[in-house]
Amino acid sequence: MPKNTKANPNAASVPACTIGLDLSDQSIRFCMLNASGEVTRHGRFRLNRSELHQQFAAMTRARIALETGAQSAWVSEALATMGHEVIVANARDVKSIAGSSRKSDARDAEQLARLARLDPKLLHPIQHRSEERRLDMVLIRSRALLVEARTRLVNGGRAMAKEFGERIPSCTTQGFAGRALKALSPRLAAVLQALLQQIENLSAEIERCDEQVEAMAQKLSTDTAWLRQVHGVGSLTAVTFVLTVGDPHRFAHSRDVGAYLGLVPRRSQSGTHDPQLGISKCGDRYLRKLLVQCSHHILGMHGPDSALRQWGLRHTQGGAGSKKKAVVAVARKLAVLLHRLWTDRACYQPLPPKAMNMLCA
Repeated sequence: MPKNTKANPNAASVPACTIGLDLSDQSIRFCMLNASGEVTRHGRFRLNRSELHQQFAAMTRARIALETGAQSAWVSEALATMGHEVIVANARDVKSIAGSSRKSDARDAEQLARLARLDPKLLHPIQHRSEERRLDMVLIRSRALLVEARTRLVNGGRAMAKEFGERIPSCTTQGFAGRALKALSPRLAAVLQALLQQIENLSAEIERCDEQVEAMAQKLSTDTAWLRQVHGVGSLTAVTFVLTVGDPHRFAHSRDVGAYLGLVPRRSQSGTHDPQLGISKCGDRYLRKLLVQCSHHILGMHGPDSALRQWGLRHTQGGAGSKKKAVVAVARKLAVLLHRLWTDRACYQPLPPKAMNMLCA
């Protein structure tokens, strides 16, 4: 039989060299493939800038794939600066690696290289934020950690007071230390003095972070101003939304933001089996938390009337668990609304005409 001489339509897109990198805390495992898919080199080296430069700076342009992780941002930037084509795979979506029953660093590196060589889309690539935006996000994350630490200290103080039959009255977190000193017995207050002092110190640091967040919101006012039109969305949520999404035009439709932030149900449909599952919880966890907090405010006693609030309240009447589901659903619709306001540069109408009320239909 004559040989099939028809050209492979993907042959031109196969790179001459494809490299898979598996990053651990202190080292990198690599696997290098040629155009035919054969392993030409593999090994391990220390994870630092000088070693990375020594291994890849003098190399001809290659396609390099690595997974998302704590250090993937700076590594991908460094490799791109050296002239390589860099693909950052979404570790959550590459099931052939994350769900492998024979998982190892060496196998992961080779699997990344083979997937990148065949079709980069198989890796569900993501785009890291710029270094400047990552620095801005450090402030947001730092504030979140400070708030979490203060909450744990406050809860711990209340629990220890109960052991002696004493209670600290309800109050704002900022005024907790002062209120505790007045409510507790002198002996217990003296023992808890160090803890109460740390709570005051954390409150002062959080206030300084809030001032910096407000200044950042002003710096990004061309974007954040559209989001802050919605009652219940403050500077922190607006800044975090803008920094997390980055480019609002990355989504073809505003409704895609809900899935990006993990606020849509997971799905595992097969034939007639299509169970109702919880939300996917993918994407940025902290932004999802902020949107849920905004949703609670919108549906709360003091939330002003709006189409979004009316829609959410209707869905709280469905029996057990309906309130919790409604809060998450409102958070998803709020994310869609914020993206639409941002992309359209539109004035927010809490109660728009029915023909324009597409988001809360």
